[in-house]
Amino acid sequence: MQEIFVAKDPKSAYKEAVLKYGSKLELVSAKQITLEDGKLHCEITVEVDEDAFWNSCDFIPTNNEIDLQEEIEVLKSKLANINNDTVKTEDNGVSNRVKNLFSEKGISIKWLDNVYSSLLGSHILNDDTLLVSHILEEINDSLKVVKESLDKPKIIMLVGPTGVGKTTTIAKLAARYAYMLEKPYKVAFINLDSYKIGAVDQLGQYADIMQIEHLAVNSIESFMKALHDFSEHDIILVDTAGMSPYDTQKFIKTIEYVNSNIPRDIEVNLLLSATVKYEDMDDIYNNFSFLNLNSIIISKFDETKHLGTLLNFMLLYKIPMSYFSIGQEVPDDLLVASKEYLLERFIGDLDG
Repeated sequence: MQEIFVAKDPKSAYKEAVLKYGSKLELVSAKQITLEDGKLHCEITVEVDEDAFWNSCDFIPTNNEIDLQEEIEVLKSKLANINNDTVKTEDNGVSNRVKNLFSEKGISIKWLDNVYSSLLGSHILNDDTLLVSHILEEINDSLKVVKESLDKPKIIMLVGPTGVGKTTTIAKLAARYAYMLEKPYKVAFINLDSYKIGAVDQLGQYADIMQIEHLAVNSIESFMKALHDFSEHDIILVDTAGMSPYDTQKFIKTIEYVNSNIPRDIEVNLLLSATVKYEDMDDIYNNFSFLNLNSIIISKFDETKHLGTLLNFMLLYKIPMSYFSIGQEVPDDLLVASKEYLLERFIGDLDG
């Protein structure tokens, strides 16, 4: 069972959940919300044991309420079956073959069924080439990218799980902004990763090579001071601690940095590996989404030829992509995100 808690900050909301259920709960998601008074609060959702949930309630559901819930579930099941049967009535050898092709490459049946339902009665379902082209066009239309915009000073923070390549990607971004564009931008590093041994040294080495100022911080106060010290810089790149989607304490610490009184615009980018399986992508996104993500940067393109799972994730969540990290070389292996690059790689997998 899931329950929502709302408080002025994530730490307080999580504390309320623990007070009610103890430590036997799982953080499902957290996000910022604006209440009627116009103030920002944090809303977290936790998963708890069903018995614990009902034991904490002031009432026990009546038999009528239980019967009604069961009837609703039966009705949902019947509606789902009707929808599936509608699609199946139009299925033939061509449409099944194409659906299986995309499904085997990682695209969800549910998403494909939605595309097929819009083609009921169309001759496209009887033509392999037309059907594949139509699905690829639907994928292209559904994908989102965010344009690179450096027209005003900003803070760019990278978040993500351990080992996804945040520090290397920040170095690539720094080199791009400082040396590879028509206008050279003044760039600085801030490192919040005090958990990983060597993280500060690695970013510091990149900073020394590129002659970029660099500070490591471990508190909100030192973070605010670093921002003040770098107030004349065009872009401040912030490296954060890699964390498991279930590491509540690190999440709470990170959101405290994001919600501090930051003097300029901040963009929070989730770094996601192209090699991760869908279930893990789902967990990673849902748990990082409370940071009000601006975009996703995709890393490790060079470590897989199969991008259907990644593509399926982007189709279902519709969050824009900003950059692709396609190798280990700094600064060369970084591309501004494009639908064309992702689709070309996916089509190559389809042909294979």
